[in-house]
Amino acid sequence: MYDIFATDKLIDLWLTEDIGICDLTVQTMIEPGETGSFCMNAREPMRIAGIDVAARIFARYDPSLSIDVRVVDGDKVEKGAILLNVSGNARSVLTAERTALNIMQRLCGIANHTATYAQAIAHTKARLIDSRKTTPGLRALEKHAVTCGGGLNHRLSLDNGVMIKDNHIAVCGSIAAAVERVRRKLPVLTKLEVECDRLEQVHEALAAGVDVIMLDNMSVPDMKEAVQIVNGRTKVEASGGIRLETIRAVAETGVDYISTSKITQSAPAVDIGLDEA
Repeated sequence: MYDIFATDKLIDLWLTEDIGICDLTVQTMIEPGETGSFCMNAREPMRIAGIDVAARIFARYDPSLSIDVRVVDGDKVEKGAILLNVSGNARSVLTAERTALNIMQRLCGIANHTATYAQAIAHTKARLIDSRKTTPGLRALEKHAVTCGGGLNHRLSLDNGVMIKDNHIAVCGSIAAAVERVRRKLPVLTKLEVECDRLEQVHEALAAGVDVIMLDNMSVPDMKEAVQIVNGRTKVEASGGIRLETIRAVAETGVDYISTSKITQSAPAVDIGLDEA
């Protein structure tokens, strides 16, 4: 889920960045009244994310363009699939082309990468979640792409929940003290999570009655023991150093969630083109 009005502001920035004063190429070689029909197509198999954003880029640059969206976010498509058709003023289509392709390639890449990670743990109860390690300005869209790939969202921003980490604990003196301070002011429907990097901290967080215990950079044997300690009394999240090669073993420890920045920070862009229809 993303805010359409906020996205429009981003689109204006993207177009301004790419166009500058004008698209000198189309202005010098294409006549104002010339028209064309084009299709955006997948040049490799992929998960779709951001198709409505791409369509909105064309429409925002030139509302007179005719746009036919052929897929929906979350679809899995094969190489050669047509994602959308756009027709009308040729200058407008070609000027907005790169901006639309750039965001689609980025978001579909995240959805693809997320799906690969999610599939690796599909045989367990663990659910894949993202982090706040996103591209500045693109968080809502990148987190939307995660959900298109089968993942879940962690906090959208710092005001979405309380996460007590090692530096917070250091300031307060202990997990118990930090949780006590938070509980005095925390809205009743807001979750409280504590980061633990040692098993003794798991005991302390559990005694404090937190909603989620994050196991930060723990070994697989320690994660298994932590899950046994918690024994279903609260949710357990594994985080830190998660890679595609390691996520299966982590999921099999019995944790409820696995968070990783890899699905956003390390996602390769997919290959999408705009060709004459």
